[in-house]
Amino acid sequence: MYQDRIDAAAVLSQRLSHHAGHHSLVLAIPRGAVIMARDIAKTLGAEFDVVLVRKLRAPGHPELAVGAIDETGSVTASPGIELDLTAPWFRAERERQLALIRYRRAAWGEPLEAGSLQGRTVIVVDDGMATGSTMLAALNYVKKHSPSWLVCAVPVAAPQAVERASAIADECVCPLIRPDLYAISQFYRDFKQVEDAEVAALLAARPKRQLSGA
Repeated sequence: MYQDRIDAAAVLSQRLSHHAGHHSLVLAIPRGAVIMARDIAKTLGAEFDVVLVRKLRAPGHPELAVGAIDETGSVTASPGIELDLTAPWFRAERERQLALIRYRRAAWGEPLEAGSLQGRTVIVVDDGMATGSTMLAALNYVKKHSPSWLVCAVPVAAPQAVERASAIADECVCPLIRPDLYAISQFYRDFKQVEDAEVAALLAARPKRQLSGA
């Protein structure tokens, strides 16, 4: 049980300490993980930013993720699910989630430069993984940009989600792997929602970007 996301970030920072001082980049999956990425990046002497991905919801079952989409429009299907990319419900859901991604990108600042991930250690952070849909999409997005080392870092996850993430990432850091996980919030005493405005403020307060320098 974690007290809150700040407590979880402190635990992850200890597990990621071998990446300190290596000009790493910490990417948060919004919204909750942005608080965590800020603290982890500060501890590691790294930079932080966001990687924008959204769940794609099954028709009539918004709690069920059939996959996830990144800001380029690339879709990662959830394990065991075959998606009909031509189905009207899928096209509508894809456009809904892309519209939200575009809105957040406009509010939160420009995306990373094309070469800013290449050859770097990139640590993708979320506040937990149940199915891991959004994490898989984020890892796939980053991997296309040729990082030298790709890390998945979460405080708590289901075993299957860790296994799936480990198949993409070079390293998966998860201090708490729980087969009884059904909701991320059950492992936090304080799991209050992080609002868009708070994310904007956290990103605006970062030091000036120097992502292209080594």
